[in-house]
Amino acid sequence: MQRARRIDVSSVTDRARFTARVHGKSYPVVLADMLWSAARHRVGFNDYLEFDFAILTRAERATWVTSPLALELSNRYDDPAYVHRFHHKIEFNRDFDRFLGREWLELVPGNAAALEDFATRHPVLIAKVPVSKSGLGVRRYFASDVTDWEAFHADLMSRGEVLIEEKIEQHPDVAATCPGTVNTTRVTTFVKDDGTVAIINMAQKFGRGEVSDQGTFGGFYTVLDEDGHALGKGYDIHGHLFETHPETGYRIADFQLPLMDQVRELITEVALVVPQVRYVGWDIVVGPEGPVLVEGNWGAGVFENKPTATGIRHGHLPRYRAAMGF
Repeated sequence: MQRARRIDVSSVTDRARFTARVHGKSYPVVLADMLWSAARHRVGFNDYLEFDFAILTRAERATWVTSPLALELSNRYDDPAYVHRFHHKIEFNRDFDRFLGREWLELVPGNAAALEDFATRHPVLIAKVPVSKSGLGVRRYFASDVTDWEAFHADLMSRGEVLIEEKIEQHPDVAATCPGTVNTTRVTTFVKDDGTVAIINMAQKFGRGEVSDQGTFGGFYTVLDEDGHALGKGYDIHGHLFETHPETGYRIADFQLPLMDQVRELITEVALVVPQVRYVGWDIVVGPEGPVLVEGNWGAGVFENKPTATGIRHGHLPRYRAAMGF
């Protein structure tokens, strides 16, 4: 009932109309099924659209990790006394500095000279607000455009963009998909009861030339198998499919994440830094020499399979159950 009171009616009906049109279904039937699925089976409205629930059987739907379920799992397995270590990007960088593979700087009053010195080493500056999500509060600046470092420092401080990072260099195989954006890989892990780390899901995100590859910047993703190979086409949070990358023509189903052994090693290490937060979605980038950590999300979110993109009619819930034991 609490969720029902917060429903954005126009948003729900727009999703239902889009879904009905894409799958050739009756709009009233889809709308009723969408509302019932949300009320009875913990299926978010966007989950229903994004993961093609309109064409799945009840048994097939039961294999998906949905947004409400993912949130429930985060609340169940992540100790609230420790999740703050993932909220603030500067604090996160301090805890995980040895895995970042890049230089970073915290802006404070009076360190404009330090910013200018940082820019002499890193002419492309990535500025972030410390607390944000979905790629919001991230901007890209070029040192060559700055003429007054005191004024630039003050502008950044006024906007709260007080975390400055070196631009990450990508492995050529990753950059080939979209060289204008750092394309991150989402690796979802769970620290099991015996202290070992299970990788329960992987997805590759693709940018569109913007500073972030998130959906809010036009980005999309595809799920990967255990060896880092794409399972099919790309897709976004709005239900659109991408057989090839719109900017480069790269065929998404051909994507293979390089250096998978090193990815597994990195993920196993970072997942045990704060083992009290057991269920985490890590964003990494595979660089020329190996993977580096971007951030960790204690609310791991959902990067699930889309049947019309992959031809696979089951989700990742069995893998989650096997690792978590529920």
